Amino acid sequence: MSVNVGIIGVGNIASMLVQSIEYYRRSNEYTGVMHAVIDGMRIDNINIVYAIDVSENKVGKPLHQAIYEYPNVVPKLIDPDELRCKNVIVRMGKILDGVAPHMVNVFKPSSQPEPTADEIVEELEENNVDVLVNLLPVGSSEATRFYAKVAAKAGVSFINCIPEFIASDKKYVSIFKDNNTLVLGDDIKGQLGATILHRAIASLLSMRGCKLVKSYQLNVGGNTDFLNMLDPSRLTSKKISKTMAVASTQPDPDTIKKYIYAGPSGYVEFLGNTKIAYMYLEAISYGGARLTIDVKLVVDDKSMAAAVLVDVIRIAKALKERGIYGSPYWASAPFFKHPPKQLRSDWEALSLLYMKLEELGININPKYVFY
Repeated sequence: MSVNVGIIGVGNIASMLVQSIEYYRRSNEYTGVMHAVIDGMRIDNINIVYAIDVSENKVGKPLHQAIYEYPNVVPKLIDPDELRCKNVIVRMGKILDGVAPHMVNVFKPSSQPEPTADEIVEELEENNVDVLVNLLPVGSSEATRFYAKVAAKAGVSFINCIPEFIASDKKYVSIFKDNNTLVLGDDIKGQLGATILHRAIASLLSMRGCKLVKSYQLNVGGNTDFLNMLDPSRLTSKKISKTMAVASTQPDPDTIKKYIYAGPSGYVEFLGNTKIAYMYLEAISYGGARLTIDVKLVVDDKSMAAAVLVDVIRIAKALKERGIYGSPYWASAPFFKHPPKQLRSDWEALSLLYMKLEELGININPKYVFY
């Protein structure tokens, strides 16, 4: 079985996703992969068959070339001519609020005519797209909702990788249910990104009887994601998503969230696709003693997202094949910062996922927790 994927936004994550599929197709081992097989599908069973962008640097070009165009900074893992998506031409999308005013000279919106919702629905059907992945810039509220409705109308599964609340919004969940398809989200976690590490430490404190008092997470990077987030008006949902991801690990999330800060903190161009995260946690331990934890994490920002995305894509395909529609919270909880229902720890989330998949007859290998 294979899964046909459409991409909204041919940025750095898209570039890493496309390249990594070919990278693992050639590899004799799956080092760095979380789950090598899901419902019989390996990473190389993912086919990118459709792509949308609005940049004049990318629209109208074959996808295997567009993924390397400015302002993308992901390194070339694979020679463009060796990628399998040569026949996929990046089509013009809807701009709406997808380009912030301070990003116009960076994204360089194309002057080509923008498509209607019906035109995109027709194209998704013509290309037999199973899963549509939203990789728009943070703050693309109207654009994300436009594509969510398009995906639902086409009966295509929708993966919302950005912090706009779709999978966790009952209104949109109903739209997907009514169209016999599903949505997974919101705001994808990295494989070992700042949020998953921050959550793990906060969970450990709680599990060992310590009381988290205050915490922050400061992130800097040099790609367009961080440049886009210099506009504070585009960060409201992002900060909610990241803050609640950490607060939800504690016994009283609504109280502790006032003392947690988690969000992007700066753009440093020379860092390129490297993200640096600084985390600080202060807690009360036995006998009222104070403890503090300081952590620095340095990662390749977009490989972190692509590593999770290849799992979510295959799970979305497997679930729809079993008639699972709407927004199953247990399918999103291990992979997203703001799922429909937050679980206290990622171990709990992964255990629940394994149990539910087993009930549906969906195999997943390897497994990392017992349940």
